[in-house]
Amino acid sequence: METPLYTLRFSPWFRTMVWGGERILPWKGVSGNLPKIGESWEISGYGEHLTLVDNGPLRGHSTIWLGSVYKEQLLGKHVYKEYGDQFPLLIKFIDAHSDLSIQVHPDDEMAKRVHGPEFRGKTEMWYVIAAAPGAALYCGLSRDVTREEYQQRVADGTITDILARYEVQPGDVFFLPPGRIHAICSGCLLAEIQQTSDLTYRIWDYGRPGLDGKPRQLHTELALQAIDFRVLPTYKTSYQPLKDTPVELVKCKYFTTTLYDLTRPFDVPTDDSFLTVICVQGSGLVDGEHIHAGETLLVPACRIAASCIPSSEGLKLLVSRC
Repeated sequence: METPLYTLRFSPWFRTMVWGGERILPWKGVSGNLPKIGESWEISGYGEHLTLVDNGPLRGHSTIWLGSVYKEQLLGKHVYKEYGDQFPLLIKFIDAHSDLSIQVHPDDEMAKRVHGPEFRGKTEMWYVIAAAPGAALYCGLSRDVTREEYQQRVADGTITDILARYEVQPGDVFFLPPGRIHAICSGCLLAEIQQTSDLTYRIWDYGRPGLDGKPRQLHTELALQAIDFRVLPTYKTSYQPLKDTPVELVKCKYFTTTLYDLTRPFDVPTDDSFLTVICVQGSGLVDGEHIHAGETLLVPACRIAASCIPSSEGLKLLVSRC
């Protein structure tokens, strides 16, 4: 008989990056001496970087194994119909000690056409958790640009001159559909919710070497195919923070993310979808599991609802569903 599903905690996969910082491990309460931790993959069903359950009788099993065994119980009926055993979201924390490359992601059509039918595009969102004074990021074009000017600016290293730059603070939200040029800059610690994909086209990388001492690969032609040259008045997501009330931050084809800033108990329904629950501030209980800032839980669809109980310091959660 299958073990009944419960709310799951995973061992993160830490990714060392040339731009990585030193905040993720201590913030997550992890002791270690790994250098330049740029990303903590909290829940992943991508490629070889599968996260493993770290609590209860299912300890040691991967996200893919869980999907193949529990199917609709884990993911929800409509999610399993669309994705099968594949876990559809990739949940990360990102810590930038220096600027990330200027980059863009393909959509599903381009991903399948260029890389193969098993690939998906990359739609994502950012929630800023902490920011050093003056920390910023790039998101979108600041003005109309011809393809010719864009190519010239890539060639001469002035691409950032035509990008919208935002100084950020905790709580800022940005949505990044495929085709939107972007880059996280030094001093930012953020949560990233995205499609299960690692397709990134690097446009410009400041001429720096990678961890192996060699120049990092650029994807000039693929990026040009992927870029959406439309210009928007702003690329920052506006929302009204509220206590003890769901605040929807992003709703798109691939996920919906809601902010819960709780001072009292609150039940979050699953509504035929798993829930990824990221704690960005405070502590408490989610479906009976302790959670602290820097931790992520997965509530399976079969749980009906996640009971969230804040501690005396409060509990701020990002909850995503498909």
